[in-house]
Amino acid sequence: MKIAIAGAGIGGLTAALCLHEKGHEVRVFEAVETLQPLGVGINLMPHASGVLRGLGLADALDEMAIRTRAIEYRTRFGHLIQSDPRSVEAGFEHPQYSIHRGELQFLLLDTVRSRLGHETVTAGKAIASFSQDDYGVRATFADGTFHDADLLIGADGFRSQVRRQLHPDEGPAHYEGTMMWRGANLQAPFADGRTMFIAGDHNVKFVCYPISGRAAREDQALINWVAEVRHDQPRAADDADWTREGDRDFIAEFLGFRMPDIDIPALLGNTQHITQYPMIDRDPLPWWTQGRVTLLGDAAHPMYPIGANGASQAIIDAQALADALATQPGPEGLLAYEATRLPVTTNVVLNNRKSGPERVLDIAAARVKGPDDRIEDLITPEEVEEVAANYRQIAGFLKKAG
Repeated sequence: MKIAIAGAGIGGLTAALCLHEKGHEVRVFEAVETLQPLGVGINLMPHASGVLRGLGLADALDEMAIRTRAIEYRTRFGHLIQSDPRSVEAGFEHPQYSIHRGELQFLLLDTVRSRLGHETVTAGKAIASFSQDDYGVRATFADGTFHDADLLIGADGFRSQVRRQLHPDEGPAHYEGTMMWRGANLQAPFADGRTMFIAGDHNVKFVCYPISGRAAREDQALINWVAEVRHDQPRAADDADWTREGDRDFIAEFLGFRMPDIDIPALLGNTQHITQYPMIDRDPLPWWTQGRVTLLGDAAHPMYPIGANGASQAIIDAQALADALATQPGPEGLLAYEATRLPVTTNVVLNNRKSGPERVLDIAAARVKGPDDRIEDLITPEEVEEVAANYRQIAGFLKKAG
């Protein structure tokens, strides 16, 4: 079939590769005039990295990314609440990767152009609307041109125009009051150079992990960090821009954080470029598919960046879409894809609103009151493992049987 994809982000490009492997003719249309490797760090969960490795990208991922050994949950005083292993050695079939978002996007972009042809991805083509009948779908762009295909996949992100046409009466973005500041700084490694940690609690939280394999080979670390502060009064967030320059007033909230292996205030102070963005998602949709059109990735299920699931779920979408269309071509395949993925991603979105695996932070914050407290006297391993195991089940990344 001829399949048009709106959006050349991680989900759209992965979908192009997966669909091409099944023999479809794919075109990708991106709204921005010039694609650039923007953003900072993201994580690829083991089941998502398995999709990319299955597409032949294992060596490239190992070169540019960090194989995450574990996610550590810590108190603001540096106590280790839990270490949740994410490595192949821990029993997962595939590694978890910490990687620069822009580098991953351009790896996918270069791979699409190499395998499908350079003309496959067209920039400067913002979708304005679509129309369809029993024979096909037409995507009309903001510049007045159009493209005809058998199917249209809306992978056009948080502000998806495809989603807006499918659900014109949808409400505003969902925002409960947490603001995020993000940055990355090149410096000496911390811990073993493969550890991600999340420290604090629901109100003031710090996320930190290395994202560059190239830096690691030079005995350095490109440290990606996210600082989150919850405010009392939520505000409208539809004008949010994740490239917006951030203020530095938030640093005061983290002056009391004391980790055994990294100086958080120094890391924040040394970071040259900081962006600021509200933590937002959208309420889950009752359906994604209408005839020859469906949604994928952030266009389908934007979620809080908790549990490292945003990009990962988009990648899983891509494989599920290609698999569904391989057995049921056309609109029936889109409905089969939706039936597989919508319940799963809805569960992740709603669970992330409840802090997902990070609930262990609030358990600890309620009991640990100072640096001299003994965490093992206040929290049992069974309590924290129950939270982690439940989220692994919800998000769909399980260890190998046996």
